[in-house]
Amino acid sequence: MTLPDHLVIAPIIIPAVIAPVTMLLMRRHRPVALGLSLGGGIAMLAAAVALFVRAQDDAIRSYALGAWRAPFGIVLMLDRLAATMLVLAAVLAVTVLLHAVITGADKRGWHFHPLFHFQLMGLNGAFLTGDLFNLFVFFEVLLIASYGLMLHGQGALRLKAGVAYVVVNIVGSALFLMSLGLLYGLTGTLNMADLAVRVAALAREDQGLLRIAGLLLMAVFALKAAVVPIHLWLPRTYGATMPVVAALFAIMTKVGVYAMIRTVPLIFGAQAGAAAWVPAPYLLPAAILGAVIGFVGVLTTRGMREQAAFAVLASTGTLLMAVSLWREATLAAALYYMVQATLAGAALFLVADVTMRRRGPYADSIVPSPRFAGQDVAGLLYLTAAIAAVGLPPLAGFVGKLLILDASFALPGWQAIWATILVTTLIGVVGFSRSGSSLFWKAAPPETVAITGTARSRAEFVAPIMLLAMLALLTIGAGWVTEQTRATAAQVMDPGRYVSAILGGGR
Repeated sequence: MTLPDHLVIAPIIIPAVIAPVTMLLMRRHRPVALGLSLGGGIAMLAAAVALFVRAQDDAIRSYALGAWRAPFGIVLMLDRLAATMLVLAAVLAVTVLLHAVITGADKRGWHFHPLFHFQLMGLNGAFLTGDLFNLFVFFEVLLIASYGLMLHGQGALRLKAGVAYVVVNIVGSALFLMSLGLLYGLTGTLNMADLAVRVAALAREDQGLLRIAGLLLMAVFALKAAVVPIHLWLPRTYGATMPVVAALFAIMTKVGVYAMIRTVPLIFGAQAGAAAWVPAPYLLPAAILGAVIGFVGVLTTRGMREQAAFAVLASTGTLLMAVSLWREATLAAALYYMVQATLAGAALFLVADVTMRRRGPYADSIVPSPRFAGQDVAGLLYLTAAIAAVGLPPLAGFVGKLLILDASFALPGWQAIWATILVTTLIGVVGFSRSGSSLFWKAAPPETVAITGTARSRAEFVAPIMLLAMLALLTIGAGWVTEQTRATAAQVMDPGRYVSAILGGGR
């Protein structure tokens, strides 16, 4: 293989090397460790962009570790969908890492940078793997790292939420293993391309077990994506953790959605008999409830971090409404919306972070407070992030929702999708307007406690501005981006190409 061929594994290798090195250096050589950490993030972004450029030829590439060809060895794969998710994760990672260093949030524990890169390793591995068991392995890598990151900074509330988060994910891991055991017992393989072939050839008497295995697998992905009714862990977890960590976690629910998009058309498509499109009867109602509950949470919550967490839940519900129809056009709209929703959710957390750092005892509580330094800038950033999250023009959230409305029109359930998107958008507008006016524009009562504390650097606004600038670019380049998402959706909805590329070891 040539060096460009080996580039496929770079997004996994880079954080896998940076994580232990920063662990060794952080206590005694912090500046060196910080340089390596930031350099590793930038290198990962460069590798992701290079892979995205390579994927523009519309080829699906396989990378056989140890030269063992699929389905007998571990195989990685690169297509348009994987490349898109790699770039999204890398952009988010570099921005969040920069914010952590600028604000000093990483100093709350010397393990922050190693865990951060181990999480990136798990994320990138999940996007690149072509094997369900290795998907489980990379899920565990990113989850174990997220346990430590979630507790970063300590605190009783954080510990309580962390225990619940760990328990929920242990249950999910157990269900994942059960589904893998059933699938392997039925087909003798866990390679995704090979599964697509063998599932289509299963005998009639095995169809019932296949459907059970598929439903278990979808339940696991739904848990990762915080789909209603197994969503209760998300607001508590994201609302309790440090905002800089929660900003990275904005992509975590999208990993569950990615796993559905990757496996359902490929393994559980029309050829899967009784297991064909297994989540179809349940996913749309759950997605509608998720969007409603998320935006109602935005309206009723009393803290900025918790509000951002409910916004992430709402965006996942909106995203899954499009995914649940399993059409090429709706999937393309969903992919556009997924990119902007991830960036908007992360921006809300970072804006919450810079705001609470300046409000002293008021922290992120959505109540009027005395004027604080940088209030005008923070208020403008909050307004922009809220516009993106709720889906108002002119930012990308509006474009994403418009694409979903257009693609779903006249398809089964379109009336419910339209009604939900329009009503929840109104609820979101009211919720963010109420919060913004309380936080940044209402005068505090005369008896309120004065804000005291050290002066904060304006450099803390850099990372939120970067995320919001990316959302603006996503809007300006909406034509090019939608061309990309349509090409990606066409690849995903053509499982035959994936199978021939992976099992043939070629393109």
